[in-house]
Amino acid sequence: MIILNGGSSSGKSRIVRCLQAELPDPWLTFGCDSFVDALPARMRESDAGIEIAADGQVSVGTDFLALEAAWREGVAAMVRAGARVVIDDVFLGGAASQQRWRKALGEVGDLPVLWVGVRCDSTVAADREAARGDRAPGMAAAQADVVHEGVVYDLEVDTSHTESLVCARTIAARVHGSEPTHSRHTPRPTD
Repeated sequence: MIILNGGSSSGKSRIVRCLQAELPDPWLTFGCDSFVDALPARMRESDAGIEIAADGQVSVGTDFLALEAAWREGVAAMVRAGARVVIDDVFLGGAASQQRWRKALGEVGDLPVLWVGVRCDSTVAADREAARGDRAPGMAAAQADVVHEGVVYDLEVDTSHTESLVCARTIAARVHGSEPTHSRHTPRPTD
């Protein structure tokens, strides 16, 4: 299992698509966007569900957290059944969000996980957000750093100036145990 964490518009989805093409075995992908899209419409702007303010700030309620916990358990069950899964997530709670995944995956760490931080300079992410036009302005800048607070990674990539394919190849090399030696934050281009 691979879990990518990064703020909105950091490039996680592009990396995931490249990873699916680069990895020799089939990998399923799920993410926070697909989870939110699966929620009933009434939960997409309610205190108990998820609210996205005009300035891009995101808040979640108790019903959201309960369904998200069940979703994580379901993903863990698929991995235990033999599926290879890549998760595209935004750890709004930083280390607490990572801990919720750890709980779902088993306190004893019975599932192997590669924790990947996807960093992106807040101004670059904000420019991508504006170009996308499907996010609340301010979301990317607000999440760029906070999602990484206290999170422990096996590997970090930075999409500010590194192409998604290069980041995916760096991650794929780590999955196959052949990661090149380089800085934790700047992946070395591969041939």
